[in-house]
Amino acid sequence: MQPYKDLGFAKLDLERTCRTGQAETIYCPGKNAEQLARIMHSFQESGTRVLGTKCSQEQFDFLCAASIPVKYCSVSKLLFSEWGSIPHLQGHIAVCTGGTADIPVAEEAAGTAEFFGVKTERYYDVGVAGLHRLLAKLDTIRQADVVIAVAGMEGALGSVLAGLIEAPLIAVPTSVGYGASFGGIAPLLTMLNSCAEGMSVVNIDNGFGAGVLACRILRIMERRSKDK
Repeated sequence: MQPYKDLGFAKLDLERTCRTGQAETIYCPGKNAEQLARIMHSFQESGTRVLGTKCSQEQFDFLCAASIPVKYCSVSKLLFSEWGSIPHLQGHIAVCTGGTADIPVAEEAAGTAEFFGVKTERYYDVGVAGLHRLLAKLDTIRQADVVIAVAGMEGALGSVLAGLIEAPLIAVPTSVGYGASFGGIAPLLTMLNSCAEGMSVVNIDNGFGAGVLACRILRIMERRSKDK
């Protein structure tokens, strides 16, 4: 197999799974429907599973009309290929949100992790404005191998959770909030400057990046466990 397939407007990576252990991902914005269809069809021909991020409803409808077997989540804007075998990784992650407005980004994280073979549990609307909601779920959240905290506004959920759990925590700032949140800059800075150890931070609204990082952590854990 060639290392990539040249479509002229795109060069498709056919060896990403061999290098990273994860299927290919396509960032859908900036591609017209015809281009996306050619990309997905080429991956289907090669048997390469592929995940599409930030996909529009119009792009999905075009793919369906072109008889390309894909599924779509309108909340997360994720596009899932339906060919190839689904992997399975040991362990599970917990995805938590500060509020319901953070759910689209959280679903991007959760959907990404599930596509890459990780069991995912969701704990939504457990932000610090009502800390009792988080404390009521804390025992089950602590059982997760990796925790993802998704929050906008001031982004305090990541710091609070990181100080209460043993597992590594991935914080995702969202663009949810009023004017002084500066489109996610405020929660991003809060998370970056947190005094709670054991927390990493991805970019604003980057649920995909959090999901991928969680999968890589679990993949390394699984590999090291098998090597013993």
